Amino acid sequence: MQKHDVRTRRSAENFPRTEHLAWKIAEVAADPVAVEAATEEMVINRIIDNASVSAASVTRRPVTVARAQALAHPTRQGAAVFGVEGSYSAEWAAYANGVAVRELDFHDTFLAAEYSHPGDNIPALVAVGQQLGVRGADLIRGLATAYEIQVDLVKGICLHENKIDHVAHLGPSAAAGLGTMLRLDTETIYNAIGQALHLTTATRQSRKGLISSWKAYAPAWAGKVAIEAVDRAMRGEGSPAPIWEGEDGVIAWMLGGPERTYTVPLPEPGEPKRAILDTYTKEHSAEYQSQAPIDLARRMRERVGDLDQIASIVLHTSNHTHVVIGTGSNDPQKFDPDASRETLDHSVMYIFAVALQDGTWHHEHSYAPERAHRPDTIELWRKISTVEDPEWTRRYHSTDSADKAFGAKAVITLKSGETIVDELAVADAHPLGARPFAREQYVHKFGVLAEGVVEPEEQQRFLQVVDGAAGIKSGGLSALNIRVDQRVLDKAPTIPSGVFR
Repeated sequence: MQKHDVRTRRSAENFPRTEHLAWKIAEVAADPVAVEAATEEMVINRIIDNASVSAASVTRRPVTVARAQALAHPTRQGAAVFGVEGSYSAEWAAYANGVAVRELDFHDTFLAAEYSHPGDNIPALVAVGQQLGVRGADLIRGLATAYEIQVDLVKGICLHENKIDHVAHLGPSAAAGLGTMLRLDTETIYNAIGQALHLTTATRQSRKGLISSWKAYAPAWAGKVAIEAVDRAMRGEGSPAPIWEGEDGVIAWMLGGPERTYTVPLPEPGEPKRAILDTYTKEHSAEYQSQAPIDLARRMRERVGDLDQIASIVLHTSNHTHVVIGTGSNDPQKFDPDASRETLDHSVMYIFAVALQDGTWHHEHSYAPERAHRPDTIELWRKISTVEDPEWTRRYHSTDSADKAFGAKAVITLKSGETIVDELAVADAHPLGARPFAREQYVHKFGVLAEGVVEPEEQQRFLQVVDGAAGIKSGGLSALNIRVDQRVLDKAPTIPSGVFR
């Protein structure tokens, strides 16, 4: 890997385009390096993972709304919208499918200087691949690039410290992945990256306070923007430049300012794109930094015994966990039983309480209003707090994969004064966890989440197709779309009409 220092440059400064971060990313995207077997295997795993969570969310209101918007944009030769027949404009299909993937906060993650869900790249690339008749091998190449660029940006540039939402890394990564998949030249990809970044920078209020369904829409919107940016760039349109380093660019006014230098690692020419292997998926439908605490709560409940005897619970954890989903956020909504599902998903206090009581976690039951309103849950929930532990923060940011951790130490104090202490560094499903996910676990997750939504024969058809994704011929990517029985879709909520008909 090469490390690139990125900082603000004055307009009068001699700063050749070939030194722009967007150009260097475009060069990585245009590099025709082969995809290694392990990377291909993980790409297929993540396509299965996205299908799993899309099946589980297909009748939820935000997904239903996005689907209705997409279905208002039919086209003769387009892309597939998850679960339904027909052909629709690629950017709208990607948008609807992106909402379905993101709605339950249940797919893959990568955490470093910033946090991300790199599987959000998949809907955009699949939709464009379907519309343009791309081969399966090129889709896999494109996804390897999209994951690589997203992970590398997340390693090098922290967004949230400046209150910028993490999808600002998604627009450029999706544009780069599309460039690889479509075999575009460096200049075209460069212009697409610049446009995509310019149009996907936004504040992180979408993940603060009372969190709404826009949390699911934001990454889907970034994918849609990336597709439109690539389309314009392919037609010869330029972009604001240098987008990161300019005097009025992203670093100068949205990130650390003119005095700040960021270091972004990128593959050298000819170096395989392996970053997807650094990412990890979720066993539980909750924000990733809750994954290990859920497993920890399940492990501790037998030792605690009578939960009514708990006086307090303190979770010692990283700064990210403390300020984003813990009491360090200072969000009273994180203790409100009437809060939205998205808010409860970002309350490690609620999540630890329910996991401790139930010994399990479910993507619907654990968030149900009646579950959140249980008096004993509310009482336990409000006994839980978080504190930052510098050692957990250090491990969160460690570049050593064997040391990197996203867990917590739980100190449970009983009314008797006795304390019960345990800790867990990584979730059970993490590559270094007790039960790491491999193909078998991805297929099992798909079967569980697709049950009652997708007919067994259709499940098997999809799994056979995706297993041989690299061999899909031009025009065959529509087979990656899963059909959902209309009787299931009929259970989706009725929504009012909007602008699109």
